[in-house]
Amino acid sequence: MQPIRAITLDLDDTLWAIAPVIERAERSLRQWLDAEYPRINEHWDDKSIAVLRAEVASEHADQLHDLRFLRRTVLTRMAATAGYGSELVDAAFSVFDEQRNIVELFPDVVPALERLASNYQVLALTNGNASLEVIGIRHLFVDVIAAAEVGAAKPDLRIFRAACAQTGLRPEQILHVGDHPELDVDGARAAGMRTAWVNRIGAAWPEHLAQPDATVQGMDELADWLQSVAAGQNS
Repeated sequence: MQPIRAITLDLDDTLWAIAPVIERAERSLRQWLDAEYPRINEHWDDKSIAVLRAEVASEHADQLHDLRFLRRTVLTRMAATAGYGSELVDAAFSVFDEQRNIVELFPDVVPALERLASNYQVLALTNGNASLEVIGIRHLFVDVIAAAEVGAAKPDLRIFRAACAQTGLRPEQILHVGDHPELDVDGARAAGMRTAWVNRIGAAWPEHLAQPDATVQGMDELADWLQSVAAGQNS
């Protein structure tokens, strides 16, 4: 078996919990709209916004990989319904985006990334739009492969193939690590990559999917597993 030479890492719910981040960002945006464009919140509540998001996603199925586009389109329609122009969208998105990039890394993340970065090419491979520069961990990655830039989101083979092309390695030389059984593990497996499932919450593995190469509770356990694999290959 080929030795692992690169690692592609999911971000949301692998390196930090995403639900509280999005909840806070949405709340901050609503508060900002209350102050700056109050008619929007008068016209739109959480339920109607959810319906609008579903409509936008359906109408722009070819853009589902670009979360920024989808959110900006939703904001544009919300503004228009409330009698405002699209000039507010940039500022509104900035309010959301600022909060979206305030994350609390799981405690094991930075020490494990430092270990991994000393031995492997480490790339972020994400469907989201987090800024590793803003978060403060970009220096631990050689590159970021984002769905919006590739034009395809996990589990589409194209985003995994983009990672292979970026590293210059064959798929079997790359380990993809993520929390989602379908998007991360099964998608990477279909692309021929090695896989590791980060199962922080003790979830059951879906029976209809092939097992990952490794299941770990956190990034520190992943680093330990890789160290043991490397030692076995060198013995």
